[in-house]
Amino acid sequence: MGGVTDTQLIETPAGGARITWHRAAKARLILAVSHGAGGGIEARDLQAIAGALPAHRVTVALVEQPWRVAGKKVAPAPKTLDAGWRGLWPALAAQGLPVVAGGRSAGARVACRTAAELGAHAVLALSFPLHPPGRPEKSRADELLGAGVPTLVVQGGNDPFGRPEEFPDGKYGLVEVPFGDHGFAIPKRASIGQDDALGIITEGVAQWVDAL
Repeated sequence: MGGVTDTQLIETPAGGARITWHRAAKARLILAVSHGAGGGIEARDLQAIAGALPAHRVTVALVEQPWRVAGKKVAPAPKTLDAGWRGLWPALAAQGLPVVAGGRSAGARVACRTAAELGAHAVLALSFPLHPPGRPEKSRADELLGAGVPTLVVQGGNDPFGRPEEFPDGKYGLVEVPFGDHGFAIPKRASIGQDDALGIITEGVAQWVDAL
């Protein structure tokens, strides 16, 4: 289970953001992860990581972008997402530990776009949206490959935004979650269960973080 939990509201140029801290007892780094454009920090993968990583001496900061805190249903433009992330970064850095930037889907894109500029220690990209569904020619690989820091992609085997085999060669790690869709949901007919899938995610992330 995760460690001590508390929340912090941060004013950013895009509005008020919220960090929910899952603190490790003797943290050696911070993993800050934000949600995608279609949901919040209740996403199964974010909750699983927040529950598992504090045991590895990693404090997990679940970040809610200002549009979610304000109760809006639709995510703003990428430049506004980046502005919100930049605005809350000082609160992460103020903890005095290396910060791994991360997110799922749109949040992964934000982390990749801003990692080098903000001095992120590494990037965790959950369900990176390599392209819009059915539009492989609209690749966003340049964002992933341009992160400039150690990067791990965790991708569902059946993600319509990019299956693992579609990802280009590059200097990043890739963990495949068999049968998983964009939200890492596992169909009932699959040979693994939902808990197995979450275990693949948390173990993959923990091993990668331990090696940083």
